[in-house]
Amino acid sequence: MTEMNKIPAHGSNVERAQIPVSCKWHVQDIYADEAAWQAACAEYKALLPKLTALKGQLTTAAKLLEALRVQDELARFLDKIYAYARLQQDADNTDQHMQALSGEAEGLAAQFSNALSFVEPELLALGKEKVEAMLDEEPQLAEYRFYIENMLRLEAHVLSADKEAIAAQSRLATGTGASAFRALVSADMQFPEITDGEGKPATVSEGNYLLNMTSPDRELRKNSFRGLMGTYHKYRNTLAATLTGSARSAYFYASIHNYKDTLEAALADDNIPTSLYDGLIATVHDNFAPLHEYIQLKKDVLGVDEFHYYDMYMPLSQAGDSFACSFPEACAKVEEALAPLGEEYVATLHKGLTEGWIDVYENKGKRSGAYSWGVYGVHPFVLLNYQQRYNSISTLAHEMGHALHSFFSSQAQTYINSDYTIFCAEVASTTNENLLLEYTLQHATDEQKIYLLNQYLEAVRTTVYRQVQFAEFEKYIHGEITAGRSLQAEKLENYWLQSNKDYYGLALTVDKELASEWSRIPHFYTPFYVYKYATGYSAATAFASAILSGQPGAVEKYLGFLHAGGSDYSLNILKNAGVDLNTPQPVTVTLQRFAEKLQELKALLGR
Repeated sequence: MTEMNKIPAHGSNVERAQIPVSCKWHVQDIYADEAAWQAACAEYKALLPKLTALKGQLTTAAKLLEALRVQDELARFLDKIYAYARLQQDADNTDQHMQALSGEAEGLAAQFSNALSFVEPELLALGKEKVEAMLDEEPQLAEYRFYIENMLRLEAHVLSADKEAIAAQSRLATGTGASAFRALVSADMQFPEITDGEGKPATVSEGNYLLNMTSPDRELRKNSFRGLMGTYHKYRNTLAATLTGSARSAYFYASIHNYKDTLEAALADDNIPTSLYDGLIATVHDNFAPLHEYIQLKKDVLGVDEFHYYDMYMPLSQAGDSFACSFPEACAKVEEALAPLGEEYVATLHKGLTEGWIDVYENKGKRSGAYSWGVYGVHPFVLLNYQQRYNSISTLAHEMGHALHSFFSSQAQTYINSDYTIFCAEVASTTNENLLLEYTLQHATDEQKIYLLNQYLEAVRTTVYRQVQFAEFEKYIHGEITAGRSLQAEKLENYWLQSNKDYYGLALTVDKELASEWSRIPHFYTPFYVYKYATGYSAATAFASAILSGQPGAVEKYLGFLHAGGSDYSLNILKNAGVDLNTPQPVTVTLQRFAEKLQELKALLGR
């Protein structure tokens, strides 16, 4: 093994200090040292009164511009101050000093929220006509035009300042449904002891459930499924009540803000029409057949008389470890896979992979999982816990998709227009995953191809089909609340069982325990959020398909999307790049690709 590919000691027992500097992110790119961070905090505190001094003065274009400029400057300070502390805390949660610095940064963020609370109500109080005149009068307000017009768009749904203050205060009381759910599931709920296929004791919990569900030990899978779902079933009436409380709370805020229902209110922030939501569900219903065929294939390959829900996550190949490679080798693979995106993209990617953007390995106290964190005016930072398997290579491609989206947005846009929405957030990351998959398939053995195609089909099943199943369930539960009804456990269970029969088809034996699955989904306490997973994945698939098939202008349009940041509404940005989510086309393309990959997998398996 070359020196470059030498793998350093890493893992949950390895101290942070033992990880080589070359494998850590360069937080000193934000501030050279803690003294510089403290100086920035002092500068921030000195600037804060400049904003509060403008309260009650936003009556002229000049004063409005001044307030927005100071607001931007404070926000940029805060981004860097918070990132410097929090990144280091995430890298080592045993570091008490960094925990204290993060707490300090959170205190500064709270001060900022309080200081700018007057800006939006004062601006809206001026009225649309007056604000439009101010925009025309002061050319330098041009960079804030979209920000201001977006605020004015929601004018009819903003209450007077005193009413908004009461509504804000009430959220502590109305959030009990969600907090009771979290307390019950994470603290009070006790899962039973179970046994594996050899009769040995085993455990099931939310933490290890998915791991158990991918085990080759079918008895362990069955007992995990029954143990977990059976526990939720015991609390079904309580969980129906917490969900009712959460949904009623959401409907209360929607109605006092002059929305027809919770769906309209939830989609308003991103300016998404409810017809898109309904169209997404309809398009998925029109494409149930490939999912039914996939479930039948899984049943046949696993050789079971009955295919139960506890067989759903069982992989069809164990070839994942055959992709094992060092981190530098993974970087080289990702660069080659993303070459279709052009020289500028790959050069920036290489810079990110080699110049301290990434914290590579697990160490004691490091946060689990992976994320990308953009810092405007510096560069993005990527947290990984790299392991030698395909999933880690895919995670690297995914997080660098986020990182380059942030980087190009901040390069091309002013601060106020640089932050892309959650609606667009997963598009770049998933486009990268798709490009990596196609590249890896071209260089894979048949057994590796079976593994990769199974991974892909599972990704579409869980990110498109399953999330739309969730989205449809949300439409049902919030419809019940809008109609003035409560959510009864038995009705929810019956709905959920029928939904699974519709989505997965006749090949799935629907066990009575599956009826309780609705009650364990935390996303249902954030109304109408999950559909974004499906739209984001579909947009990414449409981009990747256009790029790989060599459609004229596809790469340029996609790079335009990455550079657009938050300078327009999400649907407009995507449409300008060639993906129109107001039509069924991107979702249809995704589910057609699912059907094509399924046929490839069947051919490899000789089915």
